[in-house]
Amino acid sequence: MKRVLSGIQPSGQLTLGNYIGALQNFVKLQHTHECYFMVVDLHAITVPQDPAALREQTESVAALFIAAGIDPAKANIFIQSHVSAHSELGWLLTTLSYMGELERMTQFKDKSAGKDSIGTGLFVYPTLMAADILVYNADLVPVGDDQKQHLELTRDLAQRFNARYGEYFTIPDPYIPEVGARIMSLDDASKKMSKSNPNPGSFIALLDPPDVIRKKISRATTDSGKEVRFNPVEKPEVSNLMSIYALCADMTLQQVEQKFEGQMYGAFKKDLAEQVVAKLEPLQTRYHEIRQSGEIHAILKQGAERVAEVADKTVRDVKERMGFVLPR
Repeated sequence: MKRVLSGIQPSGQLTLGNYIGALQNFVKLQHTHECYFMVVDLHAITVPQDPAALREQTESVAALFIAAGIDPAKANIFIQSHVSAHSELGWLLTTLSYMGELERMTQFKDKSAGKDSIGTGLFVYPTLMAADILVYNADLVPVGDDQKQHLELTRDLAQRFNARYGEYFTIPDPYIPEVGARIMSLDDASKKMSKSNPNPGSFIALLDPPDVIRKKISRATTDSGKEVRFNPVEKPEVSNLMSIYALCADMTLQQVEQKFEGQMYGAFKKDLAEQVVAKLEPLQTRYHEIRQSGEIHAILKQGAERVAEVADKTVRDVKERMGFVLPR
C-alpha cells in the first residue's frame, strides 16, 4: 500500500472545513493506504503559544482524529514532538536548503509582513515540514493550495539529497481530493474557512454547540438575490453554503437546488443548520467519551512507538550516507 502522511496544527479550534476537507478524507484513506496522521505541535510554536492552551489543543485535535472515525488499529495517530526523529531530520534538511528558496515561501512572506522581528522557526518551518514527510518516505501528502509550495520544497530537498548522497528518499506527490477540498468562510466566500480567522462567526468549530451552529449559519453572508442556485461566480456565498449542505446531507448540488426551488434563503439556512448539527452530533458525542475516558494517552503512546521505528531508521540511514559516525 502507498504511504500517506498528514498533520494538523493544534492552534485554534478545528472547523467544519477541516472535517470535510481533511478528516473525512483521512477516514477513507485508512482503508486503502498505510496512514500516518499527526498533531504537529512543533509547527505550532513557530508563533507564541500559551503552554496550557497548547497542551489542551494538542490532546483535543488527537481526540478529534479518533472521533471523526480514524481507527488507531488501522492508522498511526501520534504527536509530532513524541518522535524526536522529526526534529533531527529537520535540522539535517535545513543544512541542505538555501536562504533564497526559504525566503520565497509565500506563507513566510504573509506571516512576517509588517513585523519588526521574525522568529527563525517561522523561517525554517518548511524544512521541518519536509522532514515530517521524508522521515516516513511518504508517497502521498494531502495538502491544500496554501501548502503546495512547501511540498514542492520537500520534493526539491529529496531530489537534492538523492543526487548528492545516492537514491534514498521517495519523491512525494500531493493528494488533493476531488470533493470538499475547500470550504469557504461564512462571512467571505473568497477566503478559506480557517480556525485562525479572528472572527469566530466566520467558521463552524467542530465542538460548537447546536445553538451556536444555528446562530452562525443564520448570520452567514448571502447575496442580494433570493434563489438557492449554485453559481460560484455570481453567487459565491450561497454556493459555499450549498456545498456545505450537499456534503453534510450526502446530496448532489443539483439535488440541493431542486429541494429548495422556489424557497428563500431563510428556509434554506434553517435546514442547513440542522444538517450540520446532525452531521457533528455523533462526532461530538464520541469526542467527549474519549476525553473523559483518558484513552487518548495510551493511543498516542502506542502510535508514537510504532512510527518511531520507521523514523529512527530513516535518520540513521540519512546520517550514515552523510558521513556521520554512528554509535555501535
